Amino acid sequence: MNPVLDTTADNSHARLRTVWAYEIGVIPLPYFLGIALIVFLSAHYGYLPKTMTGGLAVIMTLGLFFGQLGQRLPVLREIGGGAILCLLLPSVLVFHGFFGSTTLDATKMLMKDANFLYFVIASLVVGSILGMNRFILVQGMIRMFVPLLVGTLAAIIAGLLLGILFGYAPRHTFFFIIVPIIGGGIGEGILPLSLAYAHILGGAPEQYVAQLVPAAVVGNIVAIICAGLLARLAAKRPNLSGDGMLIRAREENDLFADTESTEAMDFRYMGAGVLLICAFFILGGLLEKLVHIPGPVMMIVVAALFKYLRVLPPHLEQGSKQFYRLVSTAFIWPVMIGLGMLYVPLDSVMDVFSLGYVLVCAAVVIAMALAGFMVGNLLKMFPIESAIVTCCHSGLGGTGDVAILSACNRMGLMPFAQISTRLGGAATVIGATLLLGILG
Repeated sequence: MNPVLDTTADNSHARLRTVWAYEIGVIPLPYFLGIALIVFLSAHYGYLPKTMTGGLAVIMTLGLFFGQLGQRLPVLREIGGGAILCLLLPSVLVFHGFFGSTTLDATKMLMKDANFLYFVIASLVVGSILGMNRFILVQGMIRMFVPLLVGTLAAIIAGLLLGILFGYAPRHTFFFIIVPIIGGGIGEGILPLSLAYAHILGGAPEQYVAQLVPAAVVGNIVAIICAGLLARLAAKRPNLSGDGMLIRAREENDLFADTESTEAMDFRYMGAGVLLICAFFILGGLLEKLVHIPGPVMMIVVAALFKYLRVLPPHLEQGSKQFYRLVSTAFIWPVMIGLGMLYVPLDSVMDVFSLGYVLVCAAVVIAMALAGFMVGNLLKMFPIESAIVTCCHSGLGGTGDVAILSACNRMGLMPFAQISTRLGGAATVIGATLLLGILG
């Protein structure tokens, strides 16, 4: 026996096992490549079904690949790279003609004709609100109200002043730069805003998505950088930090601990949750006819009231939450692929970018963080953690919260971050929509 040959063979087998075990999402690489090849060949030769099935095959395949790539690339993985890459790279590929008409038609059928986008919006908004711990919903609003309010006002003032300095009209600065940054992310903020803007101003939602997304992306990147700098400050000034605790009284922190339900998943309740989500979406549309406030906004209001008043049985809320978790886990990156392909034309995105635009976005986030820092100490909160949580108001939804808290190694603040992002974002969406309806 030749030991050199044996060693070479062992190394080859080890490499082969490594490649075989490597996963894209949760799919082993060889299987994923097989799936991707099937989708590619069917699209290339014009046989991809122009149905929901074909559209899902496209966005799921690209979403898994681009999302994981963004989460593993240096630098990008520190700033929510999966979401950013899934949103922007498809737009670049469409601009350069990479996708054929069959692929685009199948995606369009799913995202627009079948309104899968609206279904995902409803699932994210209703499921997240009904799934939130009621104590956090009620008491968290009270605890976080002042820093959120002060931070939001500071962000608006700073953004408007810098916007005027760089020649932006105050109306444009507010509705198309400030609001998308603090609106709660893509699913819970920009998408409902795009529907509301289209309803009030006319036009298609996708044209507004293209104008709103760049501000949200830049704001999220600045928020992550701020979190990292605040963590460094905490290391130098430990008296300003609770090392992951927001409130100075430990017993109050314990009340806010994120207590996920240990109940086993029941698909009957999840199915009922899907029906409930659809019902809230339809109810929002009906209420729109009565009060003349866009349906997506009324959906948010009604869901929050139902949660606060405990109208629904716990098992229905649990079913909605379980389906929300499925959608937020499995469909966020794929939906961003669809958004990038159809709703974010590269030329429109590039038209809004400039040094002044980036600085206005940065001013909004920095002012918010500074306000949270200063107000937090007055409310028996640690300034560093208060600033970080307030900063999450400018994150890209749950993905942004994860990226921001990961940058400062304070994932224990997630319940507070969810208050800041979800409730602050919902209030922003509702307030901006009502104001735009008044101004016309």
